[in-house]
Amino acid sequence: MTKPSTPPQEPASPFASIEVSDLVAAVEAQLTQAIVEGRLPPGSRIVEADIARRMNVSRAPVREAARRLERQGVLVSRPRHGFAVRTVTAREIDDLFAVRLNLETMAAQLACRHAPETGLQLLGEMVERMVQEAESLPQIERVARDLAFHTAICELSGNAYLHRVFSHMQTEIRMIVALIDSVYHDPRAVAETHRPIVEALARRDEAAATAALRLHIEDARVRVRAVFMQKQGAAEAPQMEPTP
Repeated sequence: MTKPSTPPQEPASPFASIEVSDLVAAVEAQLTQAIVEGRLPPGSRIVEADIARRMNVSRAPVREAARRLERQGVLVSRPRHGFAVRTVTAREIDDLFAVRLNLETMAAQLACRHAPETGLQLLGEMVERMVQEAESLPQIERVARDLAFHTAICELSGNAYLHRVFSHMQTEIRMIVALIDSVYHDPRAVAETHRPIVEALARRDEAAATAALRLHIEDARVRVRAVFMQKQGAAEAPQMEPTP
């Protein structure tokens, strides 16, 4: 008697089955994670039916999650083709970092004036953990901790609107960095670049905090942009205009 043939197995899915009440938020979280980790690279189509089947949900929450990510600038809508992961350009990298620089320097100035001592101490502890664990963490976790530090500065500014705007930029920042798998050549040295920022904030020295943040963010922009241009095979374009 012949043995029944074994049906072919599906390749491992980048998504897990969802069985929670807030389906849209859960689908959005999984899509975001797949994008920032590079498992859904720029240009990838968001096939609603396939994702819904893999997550064990209907297509409606997938579509609504995609709309939310479109509003965040992570996905783009194509007529009659649904959604796709947005591709980025060198100009968009410059523009994003320019806005980020202005938001964060303003946040640092406000934090120097208004942040409680306990909040500034927590920032210092965050940096210590980043430095100590830099070489043992995967890149995606290092990026997440880096952004958590910068988000905390925005929160300590006491300006809720500024904090909200920066929070909405995080997925785009992580998505851009996910394209550049060789951006962090020395993770510990990169983590150490946060120390002058937190030391200036601890002294409530607005000028020093602004200068340290400017140096840190501009260095990150140059690293990301250089590798991006190298991967695109393009010539280096003009530098970002300095912020007054």
